Amino acid sequence: MQNNEFIKAYAPATVANVCCGFDVLGFALDQPGDEVWARKTEQPGITITAIHGIDGLSSDPTENVIGVVAHKMLTDLHITHGLEMQLHKGMPVGSGLGSSAASSAAAAFAVNELLGKPFTTQALVLYAMEGEKKASGSAHADNVAPSLLGGFVLVRDYSPLDVVPLGVPLDLYCTILYPQIELKTSLSRSILKQEIPLKKGITQWGNLAGFMAGLLMKDYALLGRSLHDEIFEPERSILIPLFHQVKAAALAAGALGAGISGSGPSIFALSATLAQAQAVQEAMEKVYAHSGIDTKTYVSQVPDQGVRLVEQSLLQPAQA
Repeated sequence: MQNNEFIKAYAPATVANVCCGFDVLGFALDQPGDEVWARKTEQPGITITAIHGIDGLSSDPTENVIGVVAHKMLTDLHITHGLEMQLHKGMPVGSGLGSSAASSAAAAFAVNELLGKPFTTQALVLYAMEGEKKASGSAHADNVAPSLLGGFVLVRDYSPLDVVPLGVPLDLYCTILYPQIELKTSLSRSILKQEIPLKKGITQWGNLAGFMAGLLMKDYALLGRSLHDEIFEPERSILIPLFHQVKAAALAAGALGAGISGSGPSIFALSATLAQAQAVQEAMEKVYAHSGIDTKTYVSQVPDQGVRLVEQSLLQPAQA
């Protein structure tokens, strides 16, 4: 590959936890998402030459997740040449939609393509987790794995990492309402109790198993019955204005289930059809209409594909 050839990759937002699957379950969205541009350079080191779509992110490659991911990949391959990178943020930070995960996943995929695909897509999960560790202090996989692999993904274990792609066995559409307040993952985690009652744990495990069975059996009703968080939602929901009203509105409009996306503040709802998801979107928006809080909403089919190549060219990419 010539030194002036560049790769541009797109990685989608994700919903993690999915009510009953705290820290072990996530799924991909079609949009929003992030793009990362990468090109080889003769001089060693990584340079981030542009960040589009958001203010306040560092261009220092040791502080930005795309630089951290790329550096780890180059180091492990003993590569001495450098990289020039750019980042286009298509989603806000602290939204609960896997913002840092999308950047990390796009970076891992773009660098892998640029270097001739030395790593499998599943191996890239480990590199993208380095970005998550930089962003949040915890190398978790429930956002980066679905962003890379698409569909639903179960993180069975971390020692060693065991990621189980579940695909999308049945049609599902996700409605996302993002109240434009920033909610740090660290704050959402800080309020969680470190121990749970056995009775609640059993209920939660049953819901997670029920959700898995609902996917495999293509049983929408079972999915809906299982989309319930017995443990963490009651604590986290107090940080999200109008959460319970929005969830009730989504269910009344026909959603299979609804809950907190990741650490919040975004709220997700799953539906069986696009028309239903759009009706849920309208119902959720009405709750916030007179709240004084700006919102963004997205409707996305849950896709089979996650990260993907957007462009490969000898020309400089168009500026956002």
